[in-house]
Amino acid sequence: MLNHLLKPWLKVLVLFVYILTPRFLDAAEPTHSYWVVNRYPHDPKAFTQGLVYFEGFLYEGTGLYGESSLRKVNLEDGAVLQVHKLDAGLFGEGVAILDGSIIQLTWKEGLGLVYDLADFKQVKEFHYEGEGWGLTTDGKDLIMSDGSHVLTYLDAKSYEPIKTVEVYGAEGPIRFLNELEYVQGEILANIWFDHRLCRIDPSTGQVLGWIDLSDLYRQEKVENEGADVLNGIAYDAKQDRLFVTGKLWGSIYEIRLAD
Repeated sequence: MLNHLLKPWLKVLVLFVYILTPRFLDAAEPTHSYWVVNRYPHDPKAFTQGLVYFEGFLYEGTGLYGESSLRKVNLEDGAVLQVHKLDAGLFGEGVAILDGSIIQLTWKEGLGLVYDLADFKQVKEFHYEGEGWGLTTDGKDLIMSDGSHVLTYLDAKSYEPIKTVEVYGAEGPIRFLNELEYVQGEILANIWFDHRLCRIDPSTGQVLGWIDLSDLYRQEKVENEGADVLNGIAYDAKQDRLFVTGKLWGSIYEIRLAD
């Protein structure tokens, strides 16, 4: 008799919990197919940590202690046109361009470097808590990753943190957020040791979808055994071109989503 009386209340409780449960836990996000539009040469010795396209050129940040650099690269032939080498004790990470400056993070040193875009002379530095991984900009603020599932917005002048956004999807918190690129109101992110790009809503942190680039990774490994993980996203807003590469990859690929 007691069980019979409890059942209706149990049903109401289950329904109430269901209504309050976020819907992103119910279904996986879409995975977008793509095709390769163009392929460009890339320095296979470049341990790519950051990549950005600006006014006809690629700007690339590379890592590894003793080998970290900031580079200006010609897209068509991969020629390095300008280079600034970091101190041996710094491990270079993500880069972004904003207001005539190029900003570069470092991995464990908690140090951000600010250069004049024209001549790569360092004009400023700033400090941040934790590790530096990826960096991009929405045109107003800087947005950085630290290897967790959290994105941190930095003021473009003071470089002080403004807010944080946690990235969640059907898989739960999306950890190991790495290289970032702001594309048409979304953030694209590399995930360390995951050959997919993650599409993120910058205002909520909600995962909008995935772009599976594992085929490109396998192709690179066949042609270049030393190729490391996918890492490097750049976007040409004027011509709507999306570029991807990886650490120690011999190519940069221009891709277009099929859907």
